[in-house]
Amino acid sequence: MYDVGREPKLFAPVFARLYRQAVPFSWLVIRLAAGVILFVHGWQKIGHIDGVTANMIKNGIWPPMPVAYLITTVESLGALCVALGLFTRFWAAACAIDLAVITFHILWPKGFTWSQGGYEFMLMWGLIMFAIALRGGGPYSLDRWLGREL
Repeated sequence: MYDVGREPKLFAPVFARLYRQAVPFSWLVIRLAAGVILFVHGWQKIGHIDGVTANMIKNGIWPPMPVAYLITTVESLGALCVALGLFTRFWAAACAIDLAVITFHILWPKGFTWSQGGYEFMLMWGLIMFAIALRGGGPYSLDRWLGREL
């Protein structure tokens, strides 16, 4: 279990109260950023399922059409739910799996660096979604408001 009392001493203790109040918001910022950024990618796929399906075929992902619908749902509805903190653990895990497939199946052969078409950022976003799945929605989430989590 994490022990808040074991935090390192601050160089400027005058900021201790500010930091204590800001910590709960940090998870909100991370969750919103990850959810909204992935949502933009999912939103672009809505109404273009034939193009998404063709991309699945090109990358050797079968069955292409059901997977195209699945990733469109995960990257749009799921990412929006992550941003809102609704069923956060479930949707963040689904997003992490989606990003893991992109990282290790599609981008891995291109190498690490993003400038070379590599997996660098997909890996980072996948790890962030994995961390969100481990933590859940946090104090400022619809899960917390509902009083239930998946």
